[in-house]
Amino acid sequence: MRLESDTIMSSTWLLIYLIPVISIVLMVLAAIASPFIGAGVLLALWSILIFVSLLSFIVSIVLTYKLVKRRNTHFQRQIFLFEDILSILKEIISKKEASAEAEITTLERTLRETKVEETEKGAVLWAILSAIIFIASWYVYYFLMKDFYKHERREDMFFEDVSRILGKAGITFSVPRRVKPIPNRSFILYLILTIITAGIFGIYWLYILLIDPNEHFKYHIELEDELLKSLESGIA
Repeated sequence: MRLESDTIMSSTWLLIYLIPVISIVLMVLAAIASPFIGAGVLLALWSILIFVSLLSFIVSIVLTYKLVKRRNTHFQRQIFLFEDILSILKEIISKKEASAEAEITTLERTLRETKVEETEKGAVLWAILSAIIFIASWYVYYFLMKDFYKHERREDMFFEDVSRILGKAGITFSVPRRVKPIPNRSFILYLILTIITAGIFGIYWLYILLIDPNEHFKYHIELEDELLKSLESGIA
């Protein structure tokens, strides 16, 4: 499921905001130079600006949908992964006749918390609302930023418990170190900076919403491959 759910998104999606900004700057320059370029050329340039802005607006709806959908599919896959890992660990503990009841209970609680807190967000709904109600896009940015941060912290605790359980069963599994963990960024600060910069800081905000999950998914490849080797050795 990893190839389907953990989509690496390119930072070229930022062009949906950069292109209109560049177009507006060019149009202002064109307006200043209008006495020299003629009304016909100016009208053509304005037509291009309107077309580019409309296209950018449509693509922004698609981008919001893809960001929320990516969150949903990854979180759902993670729940499946937790369930399978927990099942395999119980099998290993039973086979090795080891004692890890407390750790297993902790994993079960983490799994329950994950199912409660990492519920699905309507990708189509939020894409449409963000297009109609501008403030809705800020809420989308909020939960995308905060949900992945909390998800990563919960995941770290889960795999540390997995490592301890496997250690009790005589199986070595060291949780790989995250090179680029998702920081706990301030939504209020990002919102204020976006407002006072007339949306320019929002381009960076969108950038981190693209890049943070990308780094998270890349870490998953390393983590899951290492875990799979340890679990296979324990079952064999």
